[in-house]
Formats: sequence, C-alpha cells, structure tokens
Amino acid sequence: MRTSALAIDDDGLIVAANSAARRLLGRSLAELVGQDSHDLLHRDEHGHTMPRTRCPMREALLTGSTKHGDAGWFARGDDTLVRLSWLVTPYSPGTKEPGALVLLYEPTPAKRPRHDEGAPEPLTELDRLTLLAETTTQLTSTLDVDEALHRLAALTVPRLADWAVVDLLTDRDEVRRALVMELEDGILIEREDLQGPMPPVPEESPMPLSRALRGAASSLAGPSTYQGEPDSGIAVEQHRLFTETGMHSAAIAPIRGLRDVLGALTLGRAQRRDVFTAADLPLLEDLTRRAGLALDNARLYQRQRKVAETMQRHLLPQLPTVPGLEMTAKYVPAPHASSVGGDWYDAFALTPTTHALAIGDVVGHDLDAAAGMAQVRNMLRAFAWSQPTAVPSAVVKQLDEAVMHIAEVPMVTMIFARIALGDDQLWRLSWTNAGHPPPLLVTHDGQAHYLADSHGILLGSGAGRPRPDIVTVLPPRATLLFYTDGLVETRHHSIDRGLDRLRRHAASLAHRPVSSFCDSLLHAVRPDDNDDDVAMLALRTPALT
Repeated sequence: MRTSALAIDDDGLIVAANSAARRLLGRSLAELVGQDSHDLLHRDEHGHTMPRTRCPMREALLTGSTKHGDAGWFARGDDTLVRLSWLVTPYSPGTKEPGALVLLYEPTPAKRPRHDEGAPEPLTELDRLTLLAETTTQLTSTLDVDEALHRLAALTVPRLADWAVVDLLTDRDEVRRALVMELEDGILIEREDLQGPMPPVPEESPMPLSRALRGAASSLAGPSTYQGEPDSGIAVEQHRLFTETGMHSAAIAPIRGLRDVLGALTLGRAQRRDVFTAADLPLLEDLTRRAGLALDNARLYQRQRKVAETMQRHLLPQLPTVPGLEMTAKYVPAPHASSVGGDWYDAFALTPTTHALAIGDVVGHDLDAAAGMAQVRNMLRAFAWSQPTAVPSAVVKQLDEAVMHIAEVPMVTMIFARIALGDDQLWRLSWTNAGHPPPLLVTHDGQAHYLADSHGILLGSGAGRPRPDIVTVLPPRATLLFYTDGLVETRHHSIDRGLDRLRRHAASLAHRPVSSFCDSLLHAVRPDDNDDDVAMLALRTPALT
C-alpha cells in the first residue's frame, strides 16, 4: 500500500506497519511493533498524550466501527508533531481477536476562495449530506456540552461561515452566550470577551435572535437589523456582536431539544463577501436539529452525573478527628461510569481510644455496585460497633456470612483494622485482609514496603477459611496507605508492575503533607487506561514527644 498503514490488535498494540508508515512517522519497525498505538503516537494540539476517553480512534477500535478524522496530531520519532488525517476500520491482523487497520495520510488542503468573487464554491448536495452525517457522528459521540459546542463550531466554520455563535437557555430560562468562535488565519479562535450572560428573552420582540430563542423559525439578519432603537437588552448585545465581529450577513436558527428550546445558533460572514440567503436556512435547521438532540442527551447525562456524584458524597463518610493522627481520604470515579462505584473507605470510633479503619471494593462500578457497597459498609459498622473489642477477623467473619445470605453483592475485597495508641506512645494497627491489595507503609526516611502478612480470602466466596490477624507497630511520622486496585491495575500490565510503581512514588513523597501525598500518587501512579474507580485512605503518625 502506498498509504501509511498500521495494523493493531484488539488491545491497541501495533502488530505491523508498512514502509510508508515508518517513513511518515520517522520510526523503525522495532520502535513501532508491540507498542500501544495511542500512547506512542496520538497527541493533542499541544503535544500532550490525548486522554483515552476523548480519543475517537480508540473509540472506533473498542466499538469495532469505521471512523475518519480530518486532522489529528501524531508524534514522530524525533519528537516533532505531524498533522494527519486518519481512518480506522475493523481488520483482523492474524490474531484470534479482531483488531483494526489504521490509515494515516496528509490532510486534503481546504479549497481556497475564488479571488474573482471572494466566496468558496457552493456546497453540493453531496457536501451537504456529508456535513449532516459528520454533525451526527461528531455530536453524538460526546456527552460533554462544551465539547459538543466546540465540535459544532468546527463543523460550520469555515464551511458555512466565518463566525459561529451559540446562545443557550439555562434551566431558569436565563440566556448565556456560551460560545463565540471566529476563523482567523485558518485557525478557530474562541472569543471569550464576547461570551457570558445575556439579557432575558423578550416575549414579543420580532428580532431574529429573540424569535429563535422562543423557538420560532430560522431567519436572516445583518447589521441593519439592529441599527434602530433597540427593543430589548438582547438587541443591544446583538448590535454589539455585529459591530465587534464585522459580520455583514448572518443566519440564525433555534436549537430545539425533544421538549424545549435549548438555545440558538448564529452563523455569520465577515471575510466572505457572499451573503446568506433563504436557500441556506433548511441546511442550518438540519444542523441545529441534530445539535439539539446531542445537547439534550449531554444535559441529561450531566444531570444524572450530578445526582450520582451527590449520592456518592453521601455514601462515603466524613472522617473522624483522631487526636495525634493526620488522616485523609480520596475517591475518584471510573471515567466511563456514572460517577459512582463499589470502591469505598470508612473510619469511625469504636471506643474513646480505639478507631476502626476500612477500605473495600465491591465488584462493579455502577449504581448496583454503589448500592451493594452501602449495604456492606453499613453492616460492617453495625457488626464492629456490636463487638468493639473483638479482633478484626471476627468482625469480618460475621460480615462474610451476612454477605453470603443477606447482601446482594457478588464478591467483596476489603481490609478491616483497629488502631489505638499504646502506653509507649506508639500507634498499633490490628488488622486483617480479605483478598484486598496490601497496605503500604512509608517511613519518614523514605523507605516503603507492603504489609502482606495478613492476606486472607475475599468475602462472598463461601470458602469459610480462617482469617489471620496481624498487629503492626507504626513508626513515628510514618504514612500508612490503604487503596483499591484501580490505583495500580491496568489491562496491559500485571498488578505487580503497578504495585512497584506505587511503592517507588510513595517513598519519594514521604515528607509531603498527607493530602498532597495522595493527590500526587493519583496523578503519578493511576494508569492512563484505568477504567475502574479508586478509593484511598491514608493516615500519618505523629513524632514522638
């Protein structure tokens, strides 16, 4: 093939590359084969590795679909960036599981305006259908409102206009100028100075934007439309918009959702000399109809996400104040889930001098897992409070029996511990581990090791094996970290590799404040392709007085 081609397997690892791809990317076959194609090659416009959750190429691989991108940034072997168009299509590279074929090629230069008329070639019927198809694909592949608006602007500028303006109605019927984008020297520029809150929509105004925000039909506008005495605050802002942008022609259409009007899209021409006509309005209405459905879905998702986040905040407890101990906890939801999951932590008082610590993971990262997590956590509290002096394994045994017969959860891993201050002013941890990743102890001098002595079988297995109890004396100014497997586990590498990374990074952060210690570990250790939620519970002992 003359076109640059890469074959990747179902994990995204490169298994073959033709000579055209090697020349284009400036890399040898040995530098390509076996590497993760996303991590090695794909970048954003700033040269940073693109988040996997926002990568359309990876989405095509995971869904087994064919997708095309006009221009993306890719890293060459000499660390320079090259902008390429790409096509991903399902393809079996000889492995048992299907993978994909990736074609990379130079983007087709955009058509330049005809100098005799100062206007681009008019869109053909095929161009219009292609634009509508791309709009559907681009807008329905994101559930982020701001991202959807930026994609809409990129689809319409410069194909249809030099400016794209989106005004949105909020839940309280307030108006916000959410996005103003212009084309400058071939680059889309966001004009934040023209964005922000807008006056309310007048009920009777015949002006184009006011009518569009009330859901009326699309219409044309120009500077003369807003030259007279303004009939509303929106008319004043529109006059300012035309003055600031130099638009001589505009087309304005409402953005409708399934039930309500969501806002309006204004496309304006300033550099182009041709004006919008009534023949352009049907295409604009088709675009805003698709945009309305996408924004409706994105808003619904964001409302559900907010509800889920509120639910998760209430499910995870406030940490108690333990005199002499610093304590903090972190929770990060799974990137593709509903902001809730089965990972959890807990800390509570058993007696005036003894506190309980727990961290666990119920299989799954969805609402069912969150509900199961709440069941398990609440039962653990009840059993621990009913026998505050019992060894941790006795409490966990009782919880295991309840999980088998009462709780609606499949499998649970957890660590349960009791911590108390001894007569020698050293803190002692009595704990048991039910199939959970081992705690990490980091001393003040930067040594880190895992507490792996008390490893028992997970909850819900029905094995009934005895669980060991271990007592660990915590050194002064030491940091003890409990965590869930989402911090260290990835599909592409063994958990041992993740545990080693965690240990090394934690040792280097021994002197950080405990909250900063956890934040830094999340940033440095959590795998980029992690699709699980993460919970962390950390405490630090005081210095001896």
